[in-house]
Amino acid sequence: MDLIGVIVIVTGVLVFGLFSKKLEGSPITLPIVFTGFGWLIGTAGLGLADIDPSHCVIHTIAELTLILVLFSDAARIDLKRLLSDHDLPLRLLSVGMPLSIIIGAFIALWVFPEATLPMVFLVATMLAPTDAALGQSVVSSPSVPVRIRQALNVESGINDGIALPLVLTFAIWAGAPVEGETGLGDLVTFAALQLTLGPLVGLGIGYVGARLIDTAITRQWITEPFQGVAILCVALAAFALAESIGGNGFISAFTAGLFFGSIIRHHCRFLFEFMESEGHLLTIMTFIIFGAVMLPQTLHHASGGTVLLALFFLTLVRMLPVALSVTGLGLSLPSKLFLGWFGPRGIASILFALLILEDYPVPGAEELLACVVITVALSILLHGVTAAPLAKAYGVFVKSRGECAETKAVSEMPVRHGFASDH
Repeated sequence: MDLIGVIVIVTGVLVFGLFSKKLEGSPITLPIVFTGFGWLIGTAGLGLADIDPSHCVIHTIAELTLILVLFSDAARIDLKRLLSDHDLPLRLLSVGMPLSIIIGAFIALWVFPEATLPMVFLVATMLAPTDAALGQSVVSSPSVPVRIRQALNVESGINDGIALPLVLTFAIWAGAPVEGETGLGDLVTFAALQLTLGPLVGLGIGYVGARLIDTAITRQWITEPFQGVAILCVALAAFALAESIGGNGFISAFTAGLFFGSIIRHHCRFLFEFMESEGHLLTIMTFIIFGAVMLPQTLHHASGGTVLLALFFLTLVRMLPVALSVTGLGLSLPSKLFLGWFGPRGIASILFALLILEDYPVPGAEELLACVVITVALSILLHGVTAAPLAKAYGVFVKSRGECAETKAVSEMPVRHGFASDH
């Protein structure tokens, strides 16, 4: 990308930033704006920015963004509080997510009968993670009960890390070539190392990092800005060490974040402030790349079946497993529909497509893989537009019910854009 493209992008980000406060709570969300902006300045639009998806800088941005998203999302989840008073997200993760992968895979096989079984499971797993930030009005609206918005918040914080090992497994199962390794035994060994060494490294780095930072804060050795730098170093160290010994760095970063957030005693406010600034910029760049490169390329392989499958993933594949998973918890039908609808697909699915599919090419899968991009694009638009009005309407409905299962008190955990508040 030349300097003109850089100037156009930074100008677009600046203009959005100047009006960002005015746009809060409106249907004009950040993902909608920057996906559309990417399309406008890319080769499908005005051609002002020639972004090469194979360029090492793009790959580095995608890697760094995924590391930070996996680590920070996991770090904001307190495992003790999750297990003690968050039965709703536990049901969504332990029952709803596996069901959505299974149902999604077999619907994909029904729509595309020529597809292989590992391929449809790969696509279903790439689309399993949700991104609550795409419906920010839902997880931050004081009109939505804490139990409901925290269920969506916690689910989206964990399911990308859960999905990643499955994505790797299905990519390898689909016969994706590994550089320098061609035998079945080599593939099995490679997969085993990826899925075991990564979590083990993450456990160690997360534990040691939390203890070191806790000690430094307690003894007042470390300044607040350097708390953020230290936490960033923990995430990157987990990734780099796992990769250096044959494990998967992304799984390691997620595991490190999960244990870091559960072990550390001091509230690391700077971690969340970092994701609101530097991490926020990486997220913006990802949506620009998505709009400028991935969406135009995908449309060449899209078909009626691709769009149909994308609509299934946003509706039946999400809503039916959610309804089944929360059975017996006393939720009303509107609540089940609300939880089912607000499972937007976003940053994790985009990054999986950028990274996993580049490293594990699956021959002849263009049309099915196009479903991932089409699903995310529709989700960005539909969930962004409906988040604010449906959150308001749902809040009115729950209020009319008085004390009910939806208003059961639960502890709050940070969302990606700060803390949800009742005030």
